Amino acid sequence: MMVTLQDIQAARERIRTALRPTPCPASDYFTERTDCAVVYFKLENLQRTGAFKERGALNKLLTLTEEEKRRGVIAASAGNHAQGVAYHARRLGIRATIVMPERTPLIKVTRTRDDYGARVVLKGANYDEAYAEALRIQAAENLVFVHPFNDPHVIAGQGTIGLELLEQCPDLELVIVPVGGGGLISGVAVALKQTNPRIQVVGVQASTIASMKASLDAGKRTELTAAGTTIADGIAVKVPGELTFEHVRKYVDAVVTVDEEEIAAAILMMLEQEKSVAEGAGAAGLAALVNGRIPQAKGKRVAIIVGGGNIDMNVISRIIERGLVKAGRLVQLEVRLPDRPGMLARLTTQIAEMRANVVDLHHDRAFSKAGLGEATVEVMLETTGHAHIQELMTALEAQGWQVART
Repeated sequence: MMVTLQDIQAARERIRTALRPTPCPASDYFTERTDCAVVYFKLENLQRTGAFKERGALNKLLTLTEEEKRRGVIAASAGNHAQGVAYHARRLGIRATIVMPERTPLIKVTRTRDDYGARVVLKGANYDEAYAEALRIQAAENLVFVHPFNDPHVIAGQGTIGLELLEQCPDLELVIVPVGGGGLISGVAVALKQTNPRIQVVGVQASTIASMKASLDAGKRTELTAAGTTIADGIAVKVPGELTFEHVRKYVDAVVTVDEEEIAAAILMMLEQEKSVAEGAGAAGLAALVNGRIPQAKGKRVAIIVGGGNIDMNVISRIIERGLVKAGRLVQLEVRLPDRPGMLARLTTQIAEMRANVVDLHHDRAFSKAGLGEATVEVMLETTGHAHIQELMTALEAQGWQVART
């Protein structure tokens, strides 16, 4: 059953008292640094559970019969749908069981189980294996299944974002949406296209597991035989839903992909420039825009849906470090210099004069490949960018030292 604008409007009335609209501010920084007329961020990471998923979950729960509520519900999720189902099921007095992949970020597991009171089962290496386990438990315990994307009530709930965008940005011309199973982009595209067909809708997937793009390219739903790992775990789905695929094929203008480094850099940009935490899936849209994957955005008023912000702090730490390396703000150099008193002091003095900051330093005589009478120093530095690194290396080489970037 294809979802209609009327279905989405009805969903909005159901969930209105429980969910407030999320803000959609314009970004001066990214407007100035892209070819877009203006860039907006729809901040779904500010939802109570940290992601848009609770819209569809709540709409689905509110359509259950009293008999279905008594039986309890079950869902399979990489984390955000799990939290949405668990939180609102608890509010409504419905028992909830959630099956999650074993590698789900700890923050999503603990919130679902400890904060929102659901029974959590960890099973499988990815969403699809968790989904199979959820179906087994559903049949064994006669529970009601709440699908994360392939359900008309869930799609309609996610589509309420589109209605909010139309009100917050009435002159909108293009919307960028992260895509996993396709529930979010299906609902948003229906809301936008059935209101104003001129608005373009572009989906973004992680290149390691771009099942929706593969399906569109093939003209039919395509299951990826080997799902690659991605930091965008919220959109790591091996095959799109039957219902969502039909909606995407009818309403979405394009689906593009971004790689892991681009997603990581976008997470860092959101933190640094927008002061906003986005998980991998939530930052995918920005990654696509700033890396030129969406040329049709040039000159247009663009909204990027930041789908969620539930990211593990350890992952953020690693992303920050890798992002700093990619931006040239953190570098590790190997310097070979004479093994004489005072040489290490000369090295650090030269580094200081070049306005670089030493983060870590390792001075090696015994295990380096340097010749007798030489020492190797590995030094990690904070720098201002790639040009600064090159200036620094040139200055060190001018001292007669061999310098290599590691």
